[in-house]
Amino acid sequence: MGKTTSIGKMANRLAKDGKKVVVAAADTFRAAAVEQLEIWANRSGADIVKREEGVDPASVVYDAIKKTKEKNADILIVDTAGRLHNKKYLMDELGKIQKVIQKEMPDADKEVLLVIDGTTGQNAISQVKAFKEEADITGLVITKLDGTAKGGVAIGIVAENKIPIKFIGIGEQIDDMEIFASEDFVKAII
Repeated sequence: MGKTTSIGKMANRLAKDGKKVVVAAADTFRAAAVEQLEIWANRSGADIVKREEGVDPASVVYDAIKKTKEKNADILIVDTAGRLHNKKYLMDELGKIQKVIQKEMPDADKEVLLVIDGTTGQNAISQVKAFKEEADITGLVITKLDGTAKGGVAIGIVAENKIPIKFIGIGEQIDDMEIFASEDFVKAII
């Protein structure tokens, strides 16, 4: 779906805007997720907090919050597991992570972004709907929108789920992440 790649691209964009960024490698279940995030963090100049595979994701987030405070960083981005066979387990983990963030950073502005692959078509609409039932999503990141023919799904996702698109991924390079501009997007499709 491009979740970890999208985090790297967002971290890069924020760093270019002069922000100090910390990323937390809290997807401790997917093989190589931590290593992939580390590569993107290095490319973007972000600090990374990581632990070994299989460790409690909430403890990684706790350590990342500590580092964010120590470094006086502007932004903490948390990479969580996106898909697990046991949906309840994933939602329990997300709940624990949210509790840690709320306890340790109660006054911080928070976003919960869901990354959706723009090539999945109508299936993306049901993915967002299912995830929305379990988590308080504040925005979407739609990846692989490097062709306007693929963009039509974005309209359906927003119409069906009433969640704004915050970023779009338009290619493979580290700079290929844009803030979503709805008017420009619609003009490109039409």
